[in-house]
Amino acid sequence: MKFFLGVILIAVLSALAEYFLPWWTIAVVAFLVSLMLGFKPGKSFLLGFLGVGLCWFSFAMLHDYSNEHILSTRMAVLFKLPNYGLFILVTVFVGGLVGGLASWAGALLKTPNPSR
Repeated sequence: MKFFLGVILIAVLSALAEYFLPWWTIAVVAFLVSLMLGFKPGKSFLLGFLGVGLCWFSFAMLHDYSNEHILSTRMAVLFKLPNYGLFILVTVFVGGLVGGLASWAGALLKTPNPSR
C-alpha cells in the first residue's frame, strides 16, 4: 500500500511541478519522495519509474487526444518510428527512466554504507 501511495505521490507532485517549473523538476520530486519514504534502491527505482511514467503518460494522452494525434504522428515520422503510439511509449520510457534514476539516487543516499 505504501508503494502504491508513493507512485501516486510522485505522479501528482511531478505533474504539479511540471506545470509551473521546467521538465527536469520531475527528478527532484522523485529524489525527494524516495528519500522520505526510505525504500530499498531497487524498489525505489521502480517507484520513480512508475510514478513519472504515469505522469508523462497522462500528459501525453491528454495532449495527443486534444490535437487528434497530429503532433505525435509528425514526431514519429521525424524519429522514423512506425506509428505515433510507439513515439508515446518511447516518451513515457524516457520520462520513467529519469524518474527512476533520480529515485534510485535518493534511496542510495539514505541507505547506510555496509562497509563501515
